Amino acid sequence: MQIDILTLFPEMLDGAFNSSILKRAIEKEQFNYNLINFRNFSTNKHKKVDDYPYGGGAGMVLTPQPIFNAVEHITKDKKTTPRVILMCPQGETYTQKKAEELAEEDHLIIICGHYEGYDERIRTSLVTDEISIGDYILTSGEIGALVVVDSVVRLLPNVLGNTESAKEDSFSTGLLEHPHYTRPAEFKGMRVPDVLLQGHHAEIDRWRMKESLRRTYERRLDLLESLQLNEEQLRLLEEIKNDE
Repeated sequence: MQIDILTLFPEMLDGAFNSSILKRAIEKEQFNYNLINFRNFSTNKHKKVDDYPYGGGAGMVLTPQPIFNAVEHITKDKKTTPRVILMCPQGETYTQKKAEELAEEDHLIIICGHYEGYDERIRTSLVTDEISIGDYILTSGEIGALVVVDSVVRLLPNVLGNTESAKEDSFSTGLLEHPHYTRPAEFKGMRVPDVLLQGHHAEIDRWRMKESLRRTYERRLDLLESLQLNEEQLRLLEEIKNDE
């Protein structure tokens, strides 16, 4: 996968790409990235990338020319059409399902905004996806872009040490993940559930599914309401309700 990030602050992103899972994925040649300062594509003699909004109002608006030129430079001579993602508070709320969808792509271009907003022609004529990581405002789009990159790259083949890890994460199944325990079996009077110590894998799987349902029922009922549970899950959910 190729990931190109258009940003005014590439230094905000450098550290993340040289750490942890992203660094490992680069070393395994599972993806490649470029941090592109779109100010370099401005034809303004002062390299300006923003201007006052028509009609007045607070703040400055990113002009279309530098971003259009940067995307055209990236896609020149490319045989495939990339997904062009605009980090934007007006976009669709980012989910694990969206991460899985983007992980199937060969090329992503992510545009990080700044200032008051974008010239609307960027939104309507250039991008394929608008993404928001939540209902709050950030100073610029770089943090959101890192969220997208990290969540996508960890889904690429052979990036995680355990191939099952991504499949079992919260939201990957539509449910929150079950609790985890490790050694020691008892710590300050708190014991690991007996079922996890007995080595009966079918019982462990049942316990994990029930606790995943319980955690989702208690913390994110909205997720449960959007899922179609199978018969076993429905039975476990009824047990959870009776436990109350």
